[in-house]
Amino acid sequence: MYRAVLLFFACIFGLQVQASQMGDDGLHKAPWMRETFKDLREDLEDANLEGKRLLLLIEQRGCVYCRKMHEQVFADPEVKALLEDKYFVVQLNMFGDVEVTDFDGTALPEKEMAKRWRLLFTPTMLFFPEFVSDTRSAPQAAVVTMPGAFSKFTTLDLLTWVFEKGYEGDENFQKYHARRFKK
Repeated sequence: MYRAVLLFFACIFGLQVQASQMGDDGLHKAPWMRETFKDLREDLEDANLEGKRLLLLIEQRGCVYCRKMHEQVFADPEVKALLEDKYFVVQLNMFGDVEVTDFDGTALPEKEMAKRWRLLFTPTMLFFPEFVSDTRSAPQAAVVTMPGAFSKFTTLDLLTWVFEKGYEGDENFQKYHARRFKK
């Protein structure tokens, strides 16, 4: 019995370590995140070539809500599968110095772009359509912006709703989520 309990906790601890690896920038890293040149126009093109949706994930060092998402939500097999199979995920550091090029051609360090986009919370997820005009900024082009940490079920439903283009239909996300919650 003692060995079974130890094995159980070892498995749990092992999953948490795997789900929350840190990069040199202090941000959580996951295999489904893409390393890109952070040119959103190119990232959108690459996402389209793969038949995936572009998703920007904005986080910051020491963010307890980011940790919660990585350890409890993104690590869930259903959520992880959707992110791997349906999304082209690019991570940005709200206070980072890496240059980001917006859809409208504006190039700024991550921290300046976060100010330009008026981002206040981490994590924030911005979801994009397959086509974005070169006159629009990321927040203007986003079909959905999800600021903050949410449960597995809310996140799973949002990932599904966006991928299925629910935002183009008559059922808003809240009604979609409530309907799925009842099932």
